[in-house]
Amino acid sequence: MENENKAIGVMDSGVGGLTVLKQLLNVCPNENFIYFGDTKNLPFGEKTKEQLIEIVKNIFDYFEKQNVKAVIHACNTTSATAYDELKDKYSFKIYPLVQTVAKCVMQDQGINKIAVMATQATVNSHKYKQEIQKHNKNAEVFEQACPLFVPLVENTLKNADKEKIIKSYLEPVLDFNPQKIILGCTHYPYLLNDLAKYTNKELFIDPSKIFAQYIKQDLENNNLLSKNKSGSTKYIASSDPEKFEQNAKLFMKLDKMPELVTI
Repeated sequence: MENENKAIGVMDSGVGGLTVLKQLLNVCPNENFIYFGDTKNLPFGEKTKEQLIEIVKNIFDYFEKQNVKAVIHACNTTSATAYDELKDKYSFKIYPLVQTVAKCVMQDQGINKIAVMATQATVNSHKYKQEIQKHNKNAEVFEQACPLFVPLVENTLKNADKEKIIKSYLEPVLDFNPQKIILGCTHYPYLLNDLAKYTNKELFIDPSKIFAQYIKQDLENNNLLSKNKSGSTKYIASSDPEKFEQNAKLFMKLDKMPELVTI
């Protein structure tokens, strides 16, 4: 099979990465995608760096067996913690979310104060701050962990006071007075309308849109865009495919049931 017509792997801990896949399907409709939701190990945001590296290695090993041409870290947490450790160990091209988005956002030379709302693991890694300051060493970066956002989106918090949780995370961010706020977890754009009750919606950056455009351009530059006339998507869940399909409805309607693959 020609390299450009091989599939592209997309990985996340669950359904959040579907925000990235949805954008990719818009800009790269002729690609074949394999989406791996590692629901068995959800949530990633509370795990140690060592655990995350092992989890990502297992998923990458699976994608290697599927003979993919590229893998997309559609997950801020593993992009921040595992990418650097694994980036040179596989034959396929790897697109890390945090590093790519930081580079794209900082192409706007006018941004000097930026906030990031992310999982605890992403914040602990300070990867967004490091990557942003690679492109502008004088940039001020404020990082806010929002550990209850993912369970809030996936409806696993019982009787949660949604407004109270959102305000508690957003207030310190707004006190910093940023020019832009990166929603540094693929689940968080789902809360955009709730966040916008307290400040201008235009302040927030949904990384999935920037990320998908970058990937399309890079595939094109490397002659890796598919020559197929149409594409397909296979969904994989590492546990409970029915629950995955149910939760996926938050982001997009799946055209087929996920397959169960344990790795």
